[in-house]
Amino acid sequence: MVSSEARNRRDAASTVLAVPLSASVHKADSPTHLLLLAGETGLAADSIARAEDITVASKTNLIEPRSRLRTVSDRRVCELSTIVKIAMGCL
Repeated sequence: MVSSEARNRRDAASTVLAVPLSASVHKADSPTHLLLLAGETGLAADSIARAEDITVASKTNLIEPRSRLRTVSDRRVCELSTIVKIAMGCL
């Protein structure tokens, strides 16, 4: 999820904003993809964030995590925001 935590926790907001991840890291050279290493995400394998596929997800479709939620550094979130802007044609 890439929407702000404050927005995600608001009862009035029925959706969250998400950038999907893919295990197809061989496609990481796209300007709208961000390579995320397993060590920085807590996931089992490296993955790419696919900014061109940014979407909303209904909170009713979310399930409780089996383990603690994974986070990435603020620096990586800022990198992700830049590639979202590229995907939108703003850069």
